[in-house]
Order: sequence, then C-alpha cells, then structure tokens
Amino acid sequence: MPGILYGVGLGPGDPELVTVKASRLIASADVIAYHSARHGRSVARAIAEPYLRGDQVEEQLVYPVTTETAEHPGGYEGAIEEFYEQAAARLMAHLEAGRDVVLLAEGDPLFYSSYMHMHKRIDGRYQTRIVPGVTSVSAASAALSMPLVEGDDILTVLPGTLSEDELTERLKRADAAAIMKIGRSYARVQQALKRAGRLEQSHYVERASAAAQVTRPAGDVDPAGVPYMSLVIVPGTEAHRAPASGATRNAERTGRVDVVGLGPAGRDWLTPQATAVLAAADDIVGYAPYVARVPANPRQRRHASDNRVEAERAEFALDLALAGRRVAVVSSGDPGVFAMATAVLEVAADNERFADVRVEVVPGLTAAQAVASRSGAPLGHDYVVLSLSDRLKPWDVIARRLEAAAVGDFAMAIYNPASNSRRQQLADARELLLRHRAPGTPVVIGRAVGTDEQAITLTTLGELDPEHVDMRCLLIIGSSQSRLVNAGTPQARVITPRRYPS
Repeated sequence: MPGILYGVGLGPGDPELVTVKASRLIASADVIAYHSARHGRSVARAIAEPYLRGDQVEEQLVYPVTTETAEHPGGYEGAIEEFYEQAAARLMAHLEAGRDVVLLAEGDPLFYSSYMHMHKRIDGRYQTRIVPGVTSVSAASAALSMPLVEGDDILTVLPGTLSEDELTERLKRADAAAIMKIGRSYARVQQALKRAGRLEQSHYVERASAAAQVTRPAGDVDPAGVPYMSLVIVPGTEAHRAPASGATRNAERTGRVDVVGLGPAGRDWLTPQATAVLAAADDIVGYAPYVARVPANPRQRRHASDNRVEAERAEFALDLALAGRRVAVVSSGDPGVFAMATAVLEVAADNERFADVRVEVVPGLTAAQAVASRSGAPLGHDYVVLSLSDRLKPWDVIARRLEAAAVGDFAMAIYNPASNSRRQQLADARELLLRHRAPGTPVVIGRAVGTDEQAITLTTLGELDPEHVDMRCLLIIGSSQSRLVNAGTPQARVITPRRYPS
C-alpha cells in the first residue's frame, strides 16, 4: 500500500508551539523531508528536532538558487521548476514504496509555504493530509501583546515583494495588515508604509516566538539587517485605539447585578447562561450553602450570609454594583421562585440611588421540576406552587390558598414543607387536603434531589407521614386525576394526564 504525504505545520519557531498532532506524526513517520537553502541549515528541521526519533530517513530538499541569477538554461524560473519536479519525484519514490513522508513546513503548510509546491505535484497521485500550524502572523501579534483585528476590522495579508506603489495603495485601503517576505524588500516596505500614512502605527517583529525574537517600531529598523524570518504588523483601526488607563476604566466602569438560579443541585442542573454569568462576576453574594455551590475563583470575592437577611443581602449587592462591580446574587433552583429575584428588584425599585443599576434575572431549573422529573410526570396538567413556611405570611393565608387549590383540583408542588421548628404545618395541611382529596391521592416526597443523598418516595395522601419530611424535601401532591403506574416495580411513576374529564 502506498504511503501518505503529510504536510505538517510547525508553527512560527518555538518547538512548544508545535501541535500535539504534528509532534505525533513527526515521531512516527518513516521519512522526514524539509527544504533548506544551499548553506544546509533548515529552520523547519530545527523546530522539529525535539520530536525526531533519530533513526528516520531524512530527505533534505536543497534549493539550487534563492534569488540570484541561475546558470540554468531556463534562468531562475527554470532552475526552480526543475528542482520542484526532482524533489517531488524523490518523495514519491518513498510513497510508492509504502513509506509515510512528513514534509515539514514552518508556520502553516498552506500559508506562504514551500510545501504547496510539493502538494500540487503529488496530491491526486498519492494520499495527502494537511496538519495546520500556528502562523507567524498570530505569533507576531502575540509577541506584541496587541490585538491585530477587533470588531469590524478586516485583515489584509500582503507580500513585501509587491512594488512600492502597489503596497502603498493596498495599505491605504486596508484596516489591519500583515506584511510578509520583507527580508530583502524592507526599504520598499518602509517607504510604502510612510506614503500610506501607516508607519507610525506599524510594528516590526523578527523571529516571532523564538528565543531571538525582536520587536520594534517599524520606522526604527535598519533595512540592511532584516532577516527572512520577519514581518510587519499594522493593527486595525479599532484594535489600535489606546485603552483607557486603569484609573479611568475603574471610574467609568458600570456595575450590574445578575440574580442567578443555580438549579436544585450540582453542575448538571446549571444552565449554560448561568455558568457564563457566574464566570463573569466579580462578586458572588448569597446564602452561605448556595455560595458554597459556586466553584471558588481567587479573582472573585465571595459574600456569604444567613438565609434570613434577604433585603440586607439585596442592598449589599446593589451597593457593590454602584461601585462598578459585576455581582451575581445566587439562589437555589430558580431565583424567581421563593428566592432572591423579588428581594433585589424590590430594594432596587424602592431606593432612588439604585435607579441606574442594571438588574437581570437568570432563570434556573426549579426544585419542583427536578422532583417531578425523578418521579414521572406528576405536574403534567395545571398545578399550583405553594410554600408552607409561615415566616413571611400567616398560616391562615397558607390555609386559604391550600383549600382553594384543593377545591380547584390542582396538583401541588409544596416548598418548605417542614423544618426543625415547624412540625405542625404539614400535618394540618394534610388534614385540610383530605377534606377534598381521596386518601389514595399520589404524593411524591423528593429529598435532596440532584445530590448523592437523593431519595424519591412515592406514597399517598392518606399514608403521608409528616415525621419523614424536612426542609430538604419538596412534596408533590396529585390532583384527582393523578395516578401511580407500574406500582411495585423499578419503573413506578406518578403521572397527571394532560386531558381532564368533561
């Protein structure tokens, strides 16, 4: 079976910028090929050397000429054409014998690379595969620690071998530009940059990413000393704009508050939007167990507090935003369901100094949805969400709402069903519901759903034991139409049909 020709990009010069795939192919190839000038030194081989085995066949493809006049009957073009044909024939001999050939290319194989001359002659006759590499343009931009293009800037790549007039006109029209092949052409490149009015913003980069890397303003470079491995970077209009000083940025920075739903538990229950907002935050504010669920980041400040100080927590978060901070106020489940969204929006609305603070609510998966998903489809029809906590509303209001939901024959998701100090409410609620629901009405007790301690219990309203319920539980009580299916099997589920009898 014939071998495969791999055009392998090595990146701009630093061996550590060789890709994992490139290093693997270099190490496994039968034949390593590379171009060089007549002096015999190959930059490509030097970059690849850490990945060579030492026992591979090496094909050094030595150019007969560079830019000088050739004695070949066809002149320079004839000499180069004959060289490419002979070099391709040498590589194809290995391929025909079943040997894989890696042809090394500085930068990227299809970006101003010698590899292309072999590819055009061999592709279609033998299998060829390209392994892209980091280009010198990217490396130069990184060396300058400067964005090359930003926003709507358009990048133009120009060869420095163009005429001065052509370079000047193209530079006048370009947003950002990278000028390659400047070694022997730099005097012309400098003059074109000057005529185009771009010299002041242009940067010269020599041997980008290598140990001998040099960066200078393009106007300060002596054309006589410019090597082949160099280029000029002209940043785009938007990228070239000087950023504001740190003090100015901080003074002008606009803060905001995002009230974020963490879902019922764990990263699997967190939405991508919530993840992104948490990652962008400067401060994490919330009830201590919820703050603890956000992975620690040393860049962020964490402000944990008790569960009974919602208004104070909201005001604290808004004050941070006034100071220019980006704040994530975290809630379990959804922030709009018995959680912090109301508190933050209410405090912001009632205090004029927060009038300009941006507040956004980032939804989360609710505990009711999580428990329902683990127990079947008990909320498949109309349902009511209620909290049995009488800390923020009196029991008689809770009782009226429970009775109204029972009379309306809604399924119910019951939050905060019991706590160490609230043991009687659930028993009273059960007795109230039994006046309107059959004792056999399905009930789901979901405890610590989404955690390692998750437990789902399927029971009935008549058999519901309040002593088995605490604050880590959420109850779902079915309507008259809810029923248990596959009872007594691992597939036991509660469903509430979507159709309701006439």
